[in-house]
Amino acid sequence: MNHDDHSSELSKDNHEDNSMSMHHHMHHDATEKNASVSAAKENLEMDHNAHHHDMNAMNHAGHKMSHMHHGEMAMDDMGGMDHSMHMGNFKQKFWLSLIIAIPILILSPMMGVTLPFQFTFPGSNWVVMILATILFFYGGQPFLSGAKMELQMKSPGMMTLIAMGISVAYFYSMYAFVVELVTGQMYMDFFWELATLIVIMLLGHWIEMSAVSNAGNALQKLAELLPSSVKRLLSNGQTEEVPLTAVHNGDILLVSAGDKVPADGEITSGSTSINESALTGESLAVEKKVGSKVIGGSVNGNGVFQMKVAGIGQDSYLSQVMEMVKKAQSEKSRLESISDKVAKWLFYVALAAGILALIIWWIVSDFSIALERMVTTFIIACPHALGLAIPLVIARSTSIAAKNGLLIKNRNALEQASSIDMVLLDKTGTLTEGNFSVTGVEIFAEDYSKEEVLKYVGGLEAQSNHPLAEGIMDYIKSQSIDIYSGGTAQVIAGVGLKGVINNKNAAIVNQKELAKRALNVDETALTGYLNQGNTISFLLIDDHLIAAIALGDTIKPTAKNFIQQLKAKNITPVMLTGDNQKAAAAVATYLGMDVYHSELLPNDKEKIVADYVKEGKKVMMVGDGINDAPSLTRATIGVAIGAGTDVAIDSADVVLTASNPDDILRLLDLSKNTHRKMVQNLWWAAGYNIVAIPLAAGILAPVGFLLSPAVGAIIMSLSTVVVAINALLLKL
Repeated sequence: MNHDDHSSELSKDNHEDNSMSMHHHMHHDATEKNASVSAAKENLEMDHNAHHHDMNAMNHAGHKMSHMHHGEMAMDDMGGMDHSMHMGNFKQKFWLSLIIAIPILILSPMMGVTLPFQFTFPGSNWVVMILATILFFYGGQPFLSGAKMELQMKSPGMMTLIAMGISVAYFYSMYAFVVELVTGQMYMDFFWELATLIVIMLLGHWIEMSAVSNAGNALQKLAELLPSSVKRLLSNGQTEEVPLTAVHNGDILLVSAGDKVPADGEITSGSTSINESALTGESLAVEKKVGSKVIGGSVNGNGVFQMKVAGIGQDSYLSQVMEMVKKAQSEKSRLESISDKVAKWLFYVALAAGILALIIWWIVSDFSIALERMVTTFIIACPHALGLAIPLVIARSTSIAAKNGLLIKNRNALEQASSIDMVLLDKTGTLTEGNFSVTGVEIFAEDYSKEEVLKYVGGLEAQSNHPLAEGIMDYIKSQSIDIYSGGTAQVIAGVGLKGVINNKNAAIVNQKELAKRALNVDETALTGYLNQGNTISFLLIDDHLIAAIALGDTIKPTAKNFIQQLKAKNITPVMLTGDNQKAAAAVATYLGMDVYHSELLPNDKEKIVADYVKEGKKVMMVGDGINDAPSLTRATIGVAIGAGTDVAIDSADVVLTASNPDDILRLLDLSKNTHRKMVQNLWWAAGYNIVAIPLAAGILAPVGFLLSPAVGAIIMSLSTVVVAINALLLKL
């Protein structure tokens, strides 16, 4: 039974059309008309492994694989590296390298100075040389391969700087070792520095990676939304169970109550209401009858229906969403993090200073002294403190975030959140609770109690399968009220329902009908509901107005204050919703938002985000559904609401575990403090280098001052300690 009219504001047809027009929107020429879902799944997994391994994992692969956004080359190079594998790698590499490093630290002098705990024995230099070689190739591997990628991307940074320091230290020490063997002349080697540098850098990377949660796999989750086997109708009326991969366009499938809809298509018999909220963001279940379009991946309600398949594999709505997520993931250029910019700059400075030192010392002295000066310069330039400055701040702020309901998934999110211009909020589930239910019952007749009213309403609605009726019946069940059963009910087209309940003439009508019957209603009792864009139905008994029932998606209690706080921070809040214009305007006005976009389809959302980003705006997108996944990935920072879908969580940079919008304000505050600490630490870390590099190169040699490598190393250790303490002082 269909009483479209039931919803005064929300014309159901509008949704029906929406879901249909969405299909047309989403259908661009699919290359293979009949590519089965399995092909889509396989393609997906292949693509996924080949190049798309979530940019997050890339980010961590090297401090700065972050530029990889364009480079398929780079992605293949990384052999589809998996995040968790990587993290285990750094942890294992760190501990093993530490074990190898300890004998080196004990058996070799620090930049030519013997420390109190050090000793040597005949042949100990061979032990040191062999251990250092293992350490260089095993522990140094991530930095060497990271540097190779950075240089291929023509963008040297942290990895190149580290690789330069360790390579120069290793090869020069090998040269010194050989010369000593051949000539017996003593040369200073740098095995000690090589060991400390590798161990500290591995520690920094491990800290950073363990701070950032695993990069999920949104595309995999999307593929899992479809059932693996389906019931197909045979010509003799029997059904057969077949894998989804064997289904073709034009097949007739049987969908039972509560099943996932296996593919896009059209209902050929039966009727039901389907929950499409995960896909379209529409909180109201959508009524479906013969001829209605259904979307693969949505969840069937209580009805049973047969459907004719019209979209499989690349044609389907889900695979279009996948395509959008994949494109956004590969195009979303993660901004270069500050430590990368500093490292790039230091790399050029050190390179120039080292070469200059070599030339000048060669002129004023001999080649071996010149070479040693150059090597000292390169090694001192290597950023122990810089390698720890940012990871320690990130680790600290990630743990503060976790205590405050924020799961940080992309390490750059905290840096970038400090400069956000706009926050785009998906209405359903973010600003509202995300479930369509009774928001209030207003009684207008003294002699009726709320319970009595609901007994009549339930008696009528129990006989309807309209989505609004389902919302009302769920509410009545939750109040455990026994409805008046056994009455009759029929649909009044464009108005609602009428029938004989408990031997009285009862009717449920919309606001238009109320005005038509010249029944007056106390408007003030309803303003609150209308402001929130609720749908209101009225109960009439024997033509008297008895009560009103409001249904809607309740606005979260904290939402209004949250919007005001955003404005106070000079950030523009923007609401995005698939709802109709009127409901959207009501909510936007109620919340005090000046900018909103309504009647959106999923690809519209992504386009709006992309347009703002193109304008150079720093955009934070907050959403909870599959339909938000492409826009979460596209935004500068995507924030998923924890109660939403796994797909949204995987596409996001930050997850709000408590689903409370207020946590976004915490994120913005924490981000400001994190950014400030990072800048302080970088000054400390780089400041040491800015002073030490020219001194190591011998700029003050004319006045008799040469920075001895040992003193350089001590100052370097101090700057690392300062940076570590400063990071721990970070607060929310």
